Amino acid sequence: MERNSNRTVVVTGFGPFGEHTTNASWVAVQELQKLGLGEEVDLYVYEIPVEYEKVLDLIPSLWKRHNPQLFIHVGVSGMATTVTLEKCGHNQGYVGLDNRCHCPDNHCCVQGGPDCLESVIDMDVVCNKITDPQLDVIISVSQDAGRYLCDFTYYTSLHLSRGKSAFIHVPPLGKPYTAEQLGRALQTIIGVMLGVLEHPNAKMNCQMAL
Repeated sequence: MERNSNRTVVVTGFGPFGEHTTNASWVAVQELQKLGLGEEVDLYVYEIPVEYEKVLDLIPSLWKRHNPQLFIHVGVSGMATTVTLEKCGHNQGYVGLDNRCHCPDNHCCVQGGPDCLESVIDMDVVCNKITDPQLDVIISVSQDAGRYLCDFTYYTSLHLSRGKSAFIHVPPLGKPYTAEQLGRALQTIIGVMLGVLEHPNAKMNCQMAL
């Protein structure tokens, strides 16, 4: 039987929490699923509950199940007005309570891990490469994913994947973008990320070797 040579990409969004009774991140990921990433990419999408313990269980299990070339996490930020590419995840400072009124006992992701881990994907390069004239969405870059479930998920994933993860923050629906606009933005961004990941100059953060 002919072997499947497709690349595998896993994309997650988050479930409801707080005022976000409909989480724009999961809606955007579902829109991406409708659009797909082309015939050469096998796309798998998952909704993650806003719970620290669920993240620690689900992220490793999804990595083991799919062994993706790239793991993309999408979250909502009530303060965001652009689609934001996060450069790094942080290990410490997790005091915000999740949907089960829980936070990590030691307020960190990985005991003894580096304070910060960066994606091997240069987010500035990705942002600069997005020139799709049909993409009526502003893309920006950030170094602070917020020290809540988004940041916690990103660091956990970066640690497991040795940097082959990315995190994208989206604004709430209608503020200012529609679900369709967010889905198209994700499709374009991830396509560019895959191209950057394959580039021989893709860099690995020196902290990954620790």
